[in-house]
Amino acid sequence: MEKLKTKYNRRRALNCTLIEKSKSHPKYFKYDVTIGEKDGTVYTQPAYGKDMQDAISRLIWKERTVKVERKAGAGTMFITWMVLMGIPAHFMEKTGSPIYLLYGFLGIGVIIGGIAWWNHYINKS
Repeated sequence: MEKLKTKYNRRRALNCTLIEKSKSHPKYFKYDVTIGEKDGTVYTQPAYGKDMQDAISRLIWKERTVKVERKAGAGTMFITWMVLMGIPAHFMEKTGSPIYLLYGFLGIGVIIGGIAWWNHYINKS
């Protein structure tokens, strides 16, 4: 890691180099993105995308996802699960119809499917 002094104290992509075509996804390419941090350190990180702009965009979204995962934690997922299963169970108790329980399971399935899709989208390599 080397230090870089810049006029503006902000994070930025300094260089992006095409390395190779992806072996597992034929329409994607591997890029090495050189990033300059606010403190002046410079490092290189791999990114994958259909073109350079897509690769940098995926890299940014991956970093945002990691930040959200760190802040949300397991407690948020547990509370979401409790709400999605508890509200339909409450209506099931009032109406006597078990169809509301299906809505809770469908809600959980949609969330898990969305997380799996997002993870697959971000981590294509």
